[in-house]
Amino acid sequence: MKSLVLGVMVLAAALAAIVPAGLNWAPDVLRFLRGAVPVLAVLVAFVLIFVGIMHIKDQLDAKKEEKNAELSH
Repeated sequence: MKSLVLGVMVLAAALAAIVPAGLNWAPDVLRFLRGAVPVLAVLVAFVLIFVGIMHIKDQLDAKKEEKNAELSH
């Protein structure tokens, strides 16, 4: 419950910093996002490639186990 309340408070503070009536950090936030999005896209791409490779390996292992199970019967 504490983390939920703290999360809502941090979200409210962040939104207050972005709106023009608050600290007016919107231009800085947009500048940061323009720089961070490509970097995050590269990180997500690496994770997706890793997950894809693991999925292929799991499929190959499953086929090997299935083949071994057929041979043992």
